[in-house]
Amino acid sequence: MSEDDYHKILVGVDDSADALAAFQYAIHRARVDGASLVITTIMESDEMNVYEALSKDYVHGERKDLEQHLSEYVQLAEKAGIKDVRAVIGEGDAGETIVKTLIPKYQPDLLVIGAAAKKGIARHFGSQAAYMAKYAPCSVLVVRE
Repeated sequence: MSEDDYHKILVGVDDSADALAAFQYAIHRARVDGASLVITTIMESDEMNVYEALSKDYVHGERKDLEQHLSEYVQLAEKAGIKDVRAVIGEGDAGETIVKTLIPKYQPDLLVIGAAAKKGIARHFGSQAAYMAKYAPCSVLVVRE
């Protein structure tokens, strides 16, 4: 590992084609650099209506689905040879949660994200990727499929 290599990579995932491409790139980069990998997905509360948000069963079910989904990503990363992999579920606005909470907590030197999200109200009001690229205190790679 040289000093130009990344040591910790944070990758944001959902089911969009761009996010899957970002995940594949993050695995490649982590393998080449010998970096650790933090895989995150964000449970966006603005996607739930008020009844869903108030229902603990609904929120618990959503979180359980995300945990299962992330565990599949972890397995793929480990199968690809990444030795240090962890999964994290954030809550709130995707861009803000990643920039203001996850990056300070995990301190990656590279954030890898897809250019477009599959779902979420934020896709209608501007790019989460642009927000993260502008405000993240680390290098950001935006991947398109």
